Amino acid sequence: MKKPLVLTSVIAGLALLAGATLTHAASAARPNILFILADDLGLDGVSYTGSDKHKTPNIDKLASSGTRFETCYASPLCGPTRCLLNTGRYAFRTGGVTNQSWRSGGPGAKSADERPVASLMKAAGYATGMSGKWRQVGETPKDWGYDEYSTDPTAGGWYWQTTHQQHTGEKTVPTGTYGPDVIHNFAVDFIRRHRDQPFFYYYSMHLVHTPTLHTPDSPKGDGPERYDDNIAYMDKQVGAIVAELERLGLREKTLVIFTGDNGTASMYPSTIGGRMLSGHKGTMLEGGSREPFFASWPGVTPAGKTSKDIISFADMLPTFVELAGGKLPADFKYDGVSFAPQLRGQPGTPRSYAFVQLGAHWFVREPGYKMNEAGELFDMSDAPFVEKPVPASADTPASKAARQRLTAVLKELNPAGGKTDSAGGGAKQKKQKRKAKNE
Repeated sequence: MKKPLVLTSVIAGLALLAGATLTHAASAARPNILFILADDLGLDGVSYTGSDKHKTPNIDKLASSGTRFETCYASPLCGPTRCLLNTGRYAFRTGGVTNQSWRSGGPGAKSADERPVASLMKAAGYATGMSGKWRQVGETPKDWGYDEYSTDPTAGGWYWQTTHQQHTGEKTVPTGTYGPDVIHNFAVDFIRRHRDQPFFYYYSMHLVHTPTLHTPDSPKGDGPERYDDNIAYMDKQVGAIVAELERLGLREKTLVIFTGDNGTASMYPSTIGGRMLSGHKGTMLEGGSREPFFASWPGVTPAGKTSKDIISFADMLPTFVELAGGKLPADFKYDGVSFAPQLRGQPGTPRSYAFVQLGAHWFVREPGYKMNEAGELFDMSDAPFVEKPVPASADTPASKAARQRLTAVLKELNPAGGKTDSAGGGAKQKKQKRKAKNE
C-alpha cells in the first residue's frame, strides 16, 4: 500500500529536519575555535566598550553577534598573559610571572612541566596552529603543542622586517611586506587547509603594540600619529578573517573569541564616556589587566547579550577542552573554570573571583572589591575608573565581609609560596616597567 503523497512529504521533511538538527548538534558539540588576541589593547581601544576616540566597526559588529563579557582579566603584561592562556594555571604555579623572566634569572614557564591547551586540543582530534607574537612565552610554539606556526624573534612588533620563523624553518618575505599581513595570511591558509576537520587557531596579533609604524593603508611616516591607523588596520584584519570563515561556509561551525592581552600602553590612553581608566599596561590597577572580551558562535552563543560573569584567561583552557570533547588530566592542577555553558546560553558556574599576578605583586578581584598582596582592600564599585582604598577602620558590613572572603582566598592560594621572582617588585620594578614598554 502506497503512503499518501502528503504523508510522504511530511515524513521526508521531518527526516531532513532531524538530519539538520543532528548536523547542528554535532557542530555545536565540537566547534572550530579561533582565538584572536590583540596586543596592548585595553578597554579604551575599541568602540563597542565605549571608547571616545577609536572606531572599530568590524569588531563592534562581531561583538554584537555574540555575548560580551564585561569583566575579563588577563595579566598586566604580554608574557604572563600568554602563559596563563596556554597553561590554564596561575603564574605562581608555572613561573610565567613576567616577560621572559628566565632571561633575568627568574623561574619562567617550561612546556615540559605543563599540560598546555594546544596539546590537549590535539589529543581531542583538533588541528592546532598559531601565528604572531610568541617570544615572551619561551621555547617555540611547537614545544607547546602548535603543529603549525609563524612567528618572529622580536619582543615587540614585527612590522616591516622580512624574516619570519615558521614550523617549516626560517622564511624570508619580500621587502615591503607588512608583518601583520604575513600573520593574517598564514591564519587564512591554515583555516582553508583544515576546513574539513575541527581546528584550534591562536591568532596572536602584533597590532597595536609599539613601535607605532605606518600600515599599508597609511601615509608613509612613522610615529604616534599612526596609532589610529594601527587600530583601524587591526579592525580591518578581524573583519577579513571573519569574512573568510563565512566564504568557506565555516562561520556557524566556528567559535570566535576576541580580546586583548593587557591594558593600553601608557602613551596611548583614551577615555570612555569622558573618563580615564584607572591604570594602563604594566600596572596592577584595573586598566592594566581588564580586557574587552566577547564570544561569537552563531546559532549557539546568545547574540546581543552582555554578561557580568568574571572571566580569567586561565578559563580558556578548560573551556576549549570541554567544547572539543576532550579531557583534562585528572592528576594535574588547573586554575581555570569552564564557561562553555555560558557560551551555550546556560547559567553555568561562574567563578567568584579573578586572580591577577605580575612578578611579586598580585591581587584578587570579586564583584565590588579587590585585595592586593599587602592585604589592602579597595572599593571597586566605580571601576574601571576609580579604585577607592578601604581601611579596616572604615569598614562597613559589606567591606568587612569582603575583607574576610578575599583574605581567605589569598591564604588558600598562597602565591608567595609558589614560583615568583623580584622582577615585579622592590628596586627592580622601575627597570621592569621600562622594559615592558618595549615588550
